[in-house]
Amino acid sequence: MFVKPLAFFRFLYPSLIWKKAGSKKIWLTFDDGPTPEVTEFILSVLKSEKILATFFLVGKDILKNQLIYQKIKADGHTIGNHTNSHLNGWKTSSKKYIQDIEKCQELMKENVLFRPPYGKITSRQILSLKKKYKLILWDILSYDFKEKNPTKLKNNILENISDGSIVVFHNNKKSYEILKKTLKNIIIELKGMGYSFSSSW
Repeated sequence: MFVKPLAFFRFLYPSLIWKKAGSKKIWLTFDDGPTPEVTEFILSVLKSEKILATFFLVGKDILKNQLIYQKIKADGHTIGNHTNSHLNGWKTSSKKYIQDIEKCQELMKENVLFRPPYGKITSRQILSLKKKYKLILWDILSYDFKEKNPTKLKNNILENISDGSIVVFHNNKKSYEILKKTLKNIIIELKGMGYSFSSSW
């Protein structure tokens, strides 16, 4: 289980944004959704802690949950494209993949960010997309979609965090139970370590 991406992949794909350089800031990101109850919980925690995050959203879920989508934007968070159908780039032709991304993009015209579902994207897809989007990967994968132990999840982040880290959480039902137990405490501990939070790219 690799919490941090292998250096080989960072070297192989230098045009992808794996981490942000600069001051003692970190970027919290949430993949998938909008998802009823889950997204609303995440938004409530972020609001209570007075921080902004980035939501990489799936087009078909935006259509089903327009009010939640509008709430994400109204709260001042940044949005990004996560394809329309949550496609795996390694298993999808580049033509179909790009078309699916553009279908999602029609719902968020002001957006310039894209994150590939599962982190899986081909070199050909990167070449096509980087002309239009900032391609955002991550520095820390929380494993909230898989990890059941709250302490282990918290350690995945706190033991690997550094200046400019991009952290991935998930905005879906798989991750909901563990996020309810950990998200607020993780944010509080990160603040205690001197970190501030950004959603500017």
